[in-house]
Amino acid sequence: MTNTLQDQIEAGTARIGVIGLGYVGLPLLLEFAKGGFPVLGFDIDSAKTDALKSATSYIRHIPEDTIAAVFSRGPERADATTDFTRTSECGALLICVPTPLTRNREPDLRFVESTARTIAPYLQAGQLVILESTTFPGTTDEVLVPILEHGSGLAAGRDFHVAYSPEREDPNNRQYRTSTIPKVVGGRTAACLAAARALYDAVICETVPVSDCRTAEATKLMENIFRSVNIALANELKTVFSRMNIDIWEVIRAASTKPFGYMPFYPGPGLGGHCIPIDPFYLTWKAREYGITTRFIELAGEINTSMPGYVVERIALALNERGKPLRDSRILLVGLAYKRNVDDDRESPTYAVWSGLLERGARVDYYDPHCPVVRPSREHSDLAGQRSVTWDGIAETAYDAAVVITAHDGVHHDKLAEWTEVVVDTRGVCRPADNVVRA
Repeated sequence: MTNTLQDQIEAGTARIGVIGLGYVGLPLLLEFAKGGFPVLGFDIDSAKTDALKSATSYIRHIPEDTIAAVFSRGPERADATTDFTRTSECGALLICVPTPLTRNREPDLRFVESTARTIAPYLQAGQLVILESTTFPGTTDEVLVPILEHGSGLAAGRDFHVAYSPEREDPNNRQYRTSTIPKVVGGRTAACLAAARALYDAVICETVPVSDCRTAEATKLMENIFRSVNIALANELKTVFSRMNIDIWEVIRAASTKPFGYMPFYPGPGLGGHCIPIDPFYLTWKAREYGITTRFIELAGEINTSMPGYVVERIALALNERGKPLRDSRILLVGLAYKRNVDDDRESPTYAVWSGLLERGARVDYYDPHCPVVRPSREHSDLAGQRSVTWDGIAETAYDAAVVITAHDGVHHDKLAEWTEVVVDTRGVCRPADNVVRA
């Protein structure tokens, strides 16, 4: 392969294609556009591509004026489509599709595989294909490449470039954005790595090269497993300190004053989002292929997934102490999104708490200004279409308990203690009061 692509990258003329226009793909597309590159977004959901072309944002923390500034330049500079034959127009293709788990908590690579099968017939000599979806070590070499080679008749590393660079998005993080987060990159060959580095160097503050795709894949898993394990520790300590009548959040604040040897992690009602509840199990599954049981990772998973049940028990206990059974009590869940200040409800622990309360006969509403309606999903189809109550409606309704699950900025959580009989606070955001219970 010649260095034609790298010449185009250096000149800013290479068209960058991003496949999957969600929380990872869309910010990446916008970053390359802001860097002066012509961009082309691909998604199977026409609602997303149509929204972008009409300068409409479907992700709350991405302003519409940012999208308008990019897509107002005309389709030659920025376009979005469901027509995957147009991948042949791109010098580089960045794959940012979901990698969920199956019902048996095993890797579900159907989106990666279907994307590879779709684009393979249109693959061009000299193109660069980069997988950004989080996955187990070996996916790029063992899953992606064979499909691309079989469908295109081209050889990876000889006719086209292949690399892996894990996404590091943190939605609505005001300190870091796509361009200011260093990018780990692994290539199938040295030439593949050079092409990928040249691409990311054009818009990202720093690239961090590693020896191969497998190492880059492992890096992302280590990052998220580190968080999962430490959050599990905080959750376990929360249950211990609660029995001792010690406030875990006060302990964390005090421990955080130590300038070395300590990093704060916070307990909660369970894990949510598209990364931490899912990614560790990609490694546990792959490790079994090598005869290894990842006990530490699996224990952390057990602790974190038990937290919604713990919260339900704390709600029941708080009501019981006030002479009320959980059955037929009116419960308000505050926060549906998996983290504060976003509208992403994937894997949100709110759903697990909600289901646990319904199983015990409670009547449940929710409030979330970022998620006004429950979107359809495979796991919680029975809740789809339910709408958030209004803030004023909380004061007007005699809820037996309010449960703070996601602590969005701008929500006056202390008001809940005035409006409801008991507040179960899973985030440590409410002022201490006789009717505020930590969970």
